[in-house]
Amino acid sequence: MAGGSVERLVQIVSLSVLLQYAFAKPSLSTDIELDEKYWNTHRIDSLNILLYTFLLILTVVTIWIFKYRRARYLHETGLAVIYGLIVGAILRYSGDRTSVSHMVVVPKGDPTFSNPVPPDSLWLKYFHPNATQNRTYAYMFRGEIPESLENEIVQKATFDPEIFFNILLPPIIFSAGYSLKRKHFFKNLGAIFTFAFLGTTISTFVVGGLVYGFLWIIGSAYSFIDCLLFGALISATDPVTVLAIFSDLHVDVNLYALVFGESVLNDAVAIVLSGSIESYGSDSGGFETSAFFMAILNFLWTFSMSFLIGSTMGCITAMLTKFTRLKDFPLLESALFVLMSYSTFLMAEAADLTVATNKNKIRGVSENVSSLSSKGIVAVLFCGICQAHYTYNNLSAESRIATKSLFELLNFLSENFIFCYIGVSMFTFDHHKWDVGFISIAFVAIIVGRFMNIYPLSFLLNIGRRPKIPTNFMNMLFFSGAVKLFDHFCLLHSNINLVYIYGD
Repeated sequence: MAGGSVERLVQIVSLSVLLQYAFAKPSLSTDIELDEKYWNTHRIDSLNILLYTFLLILTVVTIWIFKYRRARYLHETGLAVIYGLIVGAILRYSGDRTSVSHMVVVPKGDPTFSNPVPPDSLWLKYFHPNATQNRTYAYMFRGEIPESLENEIVQKATFDPEIFFNILLPPIIFSAGYSLKRKHFFKNLGAIFTFAFLGTTISTFVVGGLVYGFLWIIGSAYSFIDCLLFGALISATDPVTVLAIFSDLHVDVNLYALVFGESVLNDAVAIVLSGSIESYGSDSGGFETSAFFMAILNFLWTFSMSFLIGSTMGCITAMLTKFTRLKDFPLLESALFVLMSYSTFLMAEAADLTVATNKNKIRGVSENVSSLSSKGIVAVLFCGICQAHYTYNNLSAESRIATKSLFELLNFLSENFIFCYIGVSMFTFDHHKWDVGFISIAFVAIIVGRFMNIYPLSFLLNIGRRPKIPTNFMNMLFFSGAVKLFDHFCLLHSNINLVYIYGD
């Protein structure tokens, strides 16, 4: 009896499926085509991830060979860029014809949408000839696309800047603070703060002023604000390559502390400064007095509040690990440490730290000072310093090893991924604009700005400093920073989307 009921149920279900297929065959055909489209998109995404994974594998093997052979004539980060260039050229000119379909949608004065900026999502009513009914598809906002790539693989090889700022950047900055040699860092803290804060500001105005003067002579349309913004972005030094060589050569600890300390702090200073310039330049393109002082106020306010958020989260983690028995469970202890540290970045990004001001002064699309994750960078940097100074001593032996190893690994992979991506994006990024005159004057301005940063400030510091900064230290500070400024210029030029995603 039960068997007969099951058979009848199976027959009924089979009949209903057949009837549904018979009366809705066009719709089913559309679903199959959509599934194929989803699968093809998934395949392309997997191919691009695989591509960068193989690039990282090749970079790791290269680093091992260089360390094994003790080769110092070319650093592994340079080869990572070269590998990326080769792969980018192959992607660009390999002849792959995986096309990307486009449909130009022109709004016709929809009264329901009057916002001056584009909508967050677009609902497209698509009329498929084989479908039994019209369907609506959602498309998310990605940003302005002056030109569209016709190759889907090349298009997807250029990743979303949010991946850079929210995934790749936080572990690099946190690792810089967490791996800090605290004794020598705090011993040279005055000089480090001078170079990072005052020196970066000097470099910003020197570079911006020289570039603006040159562009004014040739009659360019760039404003003083644009040139200052370029000066702020290009004045950040991140001497990854130089510090790696310093570690191999075992240079003087004070020199290492000065170069390292300046690099990890002036990244945040330059980005906060660029956000202030971007947000509070007047509509005419110059600085008004009130806007200038408001920019300084917001710079100090944002930096101070970001420092407070990072330090507070670091101290909270230290107290949790000190006054609880978390060390009895190393896995939970390490997990809490990582989550608290990363939440610092997100907390600072979610917080509105901008001093209220006249909205008409704001040139960007955001009212926040930072369009470039500056608050999160400052917060996670000082969180890392506090975690190293306080929390690390409260962790169990297993958690100390685990957290150190984890962030060293994330830092290594993120940095090398970025170097590989710089090379790939030289061919896959579609908005290059080469200007030999601008590039030449930019190089000269970078050198002059770096010179005006290091040597005058070193002379002033030596008046009351013991021990004094020797001339060879000054030269090394100058050259190590100038070399990485050129790298920043190449990154800025090869993928401006990474550093100016909200620009005009």
